[in-house]
Amino acid sequence: MRTRTRAREAAARLRGPRGWVLLFAVVFALLQLGTVTGRDTPDTKNYLSYALSLGGADKRETAAVTIDYACAGRAARARREHAVDVLRFRAPSPDARVAKECRDGLWRTVDARLRAGQRGGHTLPFMPVRFMRIFEVRPGYPVFLVPFVTVLGATWGLWAAGVTVTVAGGVLVYLLLRRRRVPVPLALTGQALYYVLPCGTTAMRPMTEGLMTALTLAALWGCALALDGRARLGPAVVAGALLALFTVKHSQALFLALCLAAAGALTALRRRARPGPARRAVTAVTAVACCAVAGTLLVARALHYPSEYDSLQDLLTGHYARPDRARPWSELLHLELSFWREWLRRQLWQPLFAALLAAGAWGALGARRGAGPGRERAFGAFVVAAACTGFLNQAAHPDITVWGERLIVLAWLLPVLGLPLLLDAPLPGARRPAAGIPGPRTRSAAGEERSPEGTVTR
Repeated sequence: MRTRTRAREAAARLRGPRGWVLLFAVVFALLQLGTVTGRDTPDTKNYLSYALSLGGADKRETAAVTIDYACAGRAARARREHAVDVLRFRAPSPDARVAKECRDGLWRTVDARLRAGQRGGHTLPFMPVRFMRIFEVRPGYPVFLVPFVTVLGATWGLWAAGVTVTVAGGVLVYLLLRRRRVPVPLALTGQALYYVLPCGTTAMRPMTEGLMTALTLAALWGCALALDGRARLGPAVVAGALLALFTVKHSQALFLALCLAAAGALTALRRRARPGPARRAVTAVTAVACCAVAGTLLVARALHYPSEYDSLQDLLTGHYARPDRARPWSELLHLELSFWREWLRRQLWQPLFAALLAAGAWGALGARRGAGPGRERAFGAFVVAAACTGFLNQAAHPDITVWGERLIVLAWLLPVLGLPLLLDAPLPGARRPAAGIPGPRTRSAAGEERSPEGTVTR
């Protein structure tokens, strides 16, 4: 009897909002079966070899698996491009030739560097030591990959890891919006937006961005808890997310901590006349973020992580393929001005991204003014802060070849979270009930119906 009751309760839960969240996740995962190979980038080899090394593979075994995976992806892309080439689609597919040339080239590079003594660390020596050092200090993502590639192998393991982290990001979006009392259909809209906008596409790539975005959403979850007065749990979640993000990419942890500290300080100042658990919790979040800024800088220096100067030289020398620049900071300033001028020109030409950012900012910060308890704009300030880390990351790497995708991807969190908030805003002139979410009505003993807000209706 108990088993049947539990089964009925589980079925009832699946027919509700949980079922829709699960359905969206399953549909997304099934759609990703259309591209299992060919999502990798040149940096994927470094993360995969790191994960295989952590799993116990030696250098030769790691090289064999990593090179086969990278070259299979390159061959898959060549095959797909050939199939739609209007001039050459009738010719034999070049995938076998591309795969062979890829394997031969990568094996020559790795063998030469291994024989030259470049054997340190967990990554394979695909590039010079200075460049590989950047990936050696990012163990978080390879650690996340280890169980997937160990059980499923490189191809399906990386695909499953991408699906897992992207689905988790979408679920976090749903939970965040529900935490801010957004109705279920609009919270599901946020989850769907996460999957279909570039944040979901980029998260599916075997790179750090998917895990970075999920951890950023986890930090926002902690901020939402703090705004609800969870003075211990909220700051603890933020601290845990920033600590994990440090292991994935310490520069992103620094950017997020800076932005959350600014948003938290602004929110605490606005609430100075309203003391209470929420203000104390937000102050604690601000303190955690400030400590994270200082801790990231100190630990990175103590562990001799690549500095901002090293990152700048990497950018300006084509991954150290050319001599170091004598005046890198002045060159960066010149490049920044040129980059953002070109970025703005492209936005004026194709303004979809800018329009979505504006609508998301309006929804997060302005559209819900006076919406009642739990709907304050303070959460919007934290959302804008998280989105700003995308612009900071792009500014640190003003490379126009990836301007609209990987580097700035966190800025897409603004429309993902802001558009549902905008759609939940009252129309001009409309009145919203004093206490937020409508719910099921109950009937009193006198035959009157009462809403959750206590309003009597007949």
